[in-house]
Amino acid sequence: MIKNLFYTFRTAPVTVRNSMLLELLHSLFIAVPTGFLLLIIHELFSPTPDPGKLWMYVGIMVALIAVQFFVSVKNIVHSNNMTYTLSTNLRVALGNHLQRISMGTFKQRDPGELASVVLQDVANFELIFGHTIGNMAGAVFATLIVSGFLLVTDWRLALVLLAALPLAWVLIRISDYLVVKQGLKHVQARNETGARFLEYVQGIRHIKSFGMTGERFSGLQKALDDFRKASIKTEAIPGPFVLTAGLVLELSFLLMVSLALTYLVAGNLSVPALITFLIVGYRLFEPIKMLLVDYVILRYMNISLDRIVTLLRTPVQASGRELQPVNFDIAFQNVGFAYHRGQHVLKDISFRVPEKSMTALVGPSGSGKTTITSLIARFWDVQSGSIAIGGVNVQDMRPDDVCALVSEVFQEVYLFDDTIYNNIRFGRPDAGENDVLDAAEKARVMDFAWEMPDGLNARVGEGGNQLSGGQKQRISIARALLKNAPIILLDEATASLDPENEIYIQQAIQELVKDKTVIVVAHKLATIRHAHQIIVLNDGRIEEQGDHEALMQKQGLYHRLHQIQQQSGGWRIEHKTPYFQADSAV
Repeated sequence: MIKNLFYTFRTAPVTVRNSMLLELLHSLFIAVPTGFLLLIIHELFSPTPDPGKLWMYVGIMVALIAVQFFVSVKNIVHSNNMTYTLSTNLRVALGNHLQRISMGTFKQRDPGELASVVLQDVANFELIFGHTIGNMAGAVFATLIVSGFLLVTDWRLALVLLAALPLAWVLIRISDYLVVKQGLKHVQARNETGARFLEYVQGIRHIKSFGMTGERFSGLQKALDDFRKASIKTEAIPGPFVLTAGLVLELSFLLMVSLALTYLVAGNLSVPALITFLIVGYRLFEPIKMLLVDYVILRYMNISLDRIVTLLRTPVQASGRELQPVNFDIAFQNVGFAYHRGQHVLKDISFRVPEKSMTALVGPSGSGKTTITSLIARFWDVQSGSIAIGGVNVQDMRPDDVCALVSEVFQEVYLFDDTIYNNIRFGRPDAGENDVLDAAEKARVMDFAWEMPDGLNARVGEGGNQLSGGQKQRISIARALLKNAPIILLDEATASLDPENEIYIQQAIQELVKDKTVIVVAHKLATIRHAHQIIVLNDGRIEEQGDHEALMQKQGLYHRLHQIQQQSGGWRIEHKTPYFQADSAV
């Protein structure tokens, strides 16, 4: 836990240092009145108690309590400021780190798990640390200071009390192991519950349409039940060991009292010293006992911190240098790539896309078409070979610089829960209003935007759920037009559109690709007949390459795919008479 906390403290070192100093000062003002209490006890048992000294000690204690109140208020403000500063900085650090890691990390890990780290785990740290930092500081600082007073009074009895700490520590370590083991199961159950709930909400339309509401709900019910059981076990299993540790501290006090009475009878201990240990010794472990109450949730917080630190230590893409290519041709040289080890998607791929030309990628599903477009944008880095833009290896460039050269229009469009205007402006945040309006006009966004009550200021909803597929595509193209990148990647941009929207999208795409280097992924071969070159992929390799006429003459895979599409172009649903028909009633 300490290692994770120190790693976290690096995000706001000055704030943490100031807060820790204030915690130390606060603990000092809590413990120092105990010293004056000892002086009062000794003065009372002196042969001639001095009332002036007694009242002076009482006055000092009152003043210290007043100062302690002031310091406590400051301490609460500073500790909360530290907690929320740390949690904010953690979220920012996680966000910045996520944009620097390879897209392969997102493919290999559940997005819900990543969201859980950024939201739930940081929230756990924020909530638990914010409420227990005082107990943590008190357990360390106040116990050390009070132990010093007791050691000065009688080192023998003080050591009897402090000897309980190692045994309590062993019990805490056992509890620690159980909390970590069960806490991981609890986190998994929590993530599973979130995933099942999200699945249920997103799929509710299909669940209802197939009459499987109860059946599908049982999966969510099981996840919730497992989460409940895991939550109970996380608290209940380590609990007895934590309680036993508290009991050990209590027993050490009773053992100390027995020895103190024995020393008193033998004349080896004064009455003031005995009273001191009866009063102060009982309070010695109060901060630790308060910390033990929170120990289970503190360890659970550490599980969250483990997940945060692990994500922050995920390797990032090589940063590269600030390089700008002089032109925008694209060259693949013996490229090999695999999303998972041993499962190669691309195998020894080599081709060149001349600047300001159109290259189409075709082939069966899973042949590597979309992967090629992702590698050009450096969403992933290749395992072998190289990809160059204008003669510059993309892995030598900064990822942001590569992305600045590329605009993408994919079949699946994601829009942010904002206005149409701001979603278009996302392509170039510093664009002026006229530039945004021009892009919207060229992409045919204005055709439907003016029909809305707020025009371009209409909100599109989460993911663009207030718009149709064609409308979202046009906004996506407007965004790409505004960015005005020299390389355009089109991936099935018109695959799932109705004929009317497809015409609009094609017109918008024609505006987008003017004087650009274009890579287009297409299943509709009729849309890429005029491409400068067509690359036919199969099982991660280039099987054919050439223009439409040349490939048709080869009578190979491209010709076969073309023929299949021609044959399926006129499919229709036929109604046939059943084989068996009930006889008419006589």
